[in-house]
Amino acid sequence: MGQADDMASTSQGGKPSGTESIIETIRSLVIVVLIVVGVRTFLWEPFNIPSGSMIPTLQVGDYLWVSKYSYGYSRYSFPFSLNLFEGRVPDRVPHRGDVAVFRFTKDTSIDYVKRIIGLPGDHVQVRAGQLYLNGKAVPCAPRGEYAAVDEHRTRMDGALCHETLPGSAGAAPVEHDVLRLTDDGMQNDTPDYVVPPGYFFAMGDNRDDSADSRFMGDGREDLGFVPMENLVGHVGMVFFSVDSAYPVWQFWEWPMEIRWARLFTMIH
Repeated sequence: MGQADDMASTSQGGKPSGTESIIETIRSLVIVVLIVVGVRTFLWEPFNIPSGSMIPTLQVGDYLWVSKYSYGYSRYSFPFSLNLFEGRVPDRVPHRGDVAVFRFTKDTSIDYVKRIIGLPGDHVQVRAGQLYLNGKAVPCAPRGEYAAVDEHRTRMDGALCHETLPGSAGAAPVEHDVLRLTDDGMQNDTPDYVVPPGYFFAMGDNRDDSADSRFMGDGREDLGFVPMENLVGHVGMVFFSVDSAYPVWQFWEWPMEIRWARLFTMIH
């Protein structure tokens, strides 16, 4: 009896109408969109690297997963920077040495990625190319020559050194490589900057080709101190990387352009 009832029901209304099919398709698409927006807003968001300011840690053409929950949430966590509340919720201070994505101070529609060097109260200075933090030279052991290519396909010849930033809030020191091209220039001889409350000081690992917090003027590219509110997330991993050396139409070169060794590389 129950089997007959099921068959009758299927026979009478088995195939949904065209309108019902469209509604069901729209419903499924809405659910997928909401899931994607939710993941990108509260968990992880992909970003790509268009410039060479973080070489050698990040390369032009890297694609990153950035954790949105690491520092809490602000208006810049949401699509279109919806201004739902002030500040960060919860208000988590980043660690010194973190590689972070944040909004540019002069134009908050632009995302920047740099390394956090100074936290509130820290003294940051560069003298003759040597980074000083709270009056002490930050160790940077030479690691030999290094050649890089920036976003303009311009070759940069310099030297690597292995920097050890002191940890913060009980965390271990952060070790990473930096690229040094010269010891000259204003970026290598700065005033003693004191990071104000509610801000951080950011620098690129490509120390001589990075528009970062060392530049405090009113210029359109000067970053200055960055408000904590501008933080978007903590860079966790490179999930894809491509060296776009050939025109897009040369599709046979695509497999050769993928930097296979960088796939799923954790960032420190």
